[in-house]
Amino acid sequence: MTEAIYLEVYRKCEASKGKRRVSVSGMLRHLGVSRSGYNSWLKRKPSKQQLRKESVQDKIREIHAKSHNIYGAPKITKELHKAGEVISERTVGKYMKEIGLKARYIKPYTVATRNSNFSSSLENILQQQFNPESPNAVWCTDITYIWTVDGFVYLTSIMDLYSRKIIAWTLSKTLEVSCVLDTINKAKATRRLINPLVIHSDRGSQYVSKEYRKAA
Repeated sequence: MTEAIYLEVYRKCEASKGKRRVSVSGMLRHLGVSRSGYNSWLKRKPSKQQLRKESVQDKIREIHAKSHNIYGAPKITKELHKAGEVISERTVGKYMKEIGLKARYIKPYTVATRNSNFSSSLENILQQQFNPESPNAVWCTDITYIWTVDGFVYLTSIMDLYSRKIIAWTLSKTLEVSCVLDTINKAKATRRLINPLVIHSDRGSQYVSKEYRKAA
């Protein structure tokens, strides 16, 4: 433990090539180790190999933190290579183990909508007729999820089945009904609706809610 403290003091205070910003004595006192012991250790300065190892481990910590603790050795190795470091994936894995870092597993799926019982007042009036003869006759809407480095976000979209084009979409961090309603309002604002319109969806709780049926 003391060896690690001495090495950290050296890296922070001594190895900055004249750009010292931290008092050696103050840092030693704060860490509870003696100056004489440090001076004795200093005569046996860490090797260039050890200093490089510590530098690489700092970079590993930084990359791992920026990935929100998701990246493992393979991806961290690629990032180090981009930064000009010549290092193997095996060595990166070894260094990560030494400093107590590991990749955080993220399950590859999440629930986008919860299936609700189909109310007797709701009917599937589309009946698989997915090729309307005119625009704004049938819209299809759904919610899916997208993984980002900040976590899952949810994409609500509306497609006009006549053109097969997405006419409105909304990104959100939750599955609130309001996100679905916002998307519908966006779609209505971009289209001139004259004839009755069918909006087809699954049986997710958002799409059988009172708020949705009132807005749609």
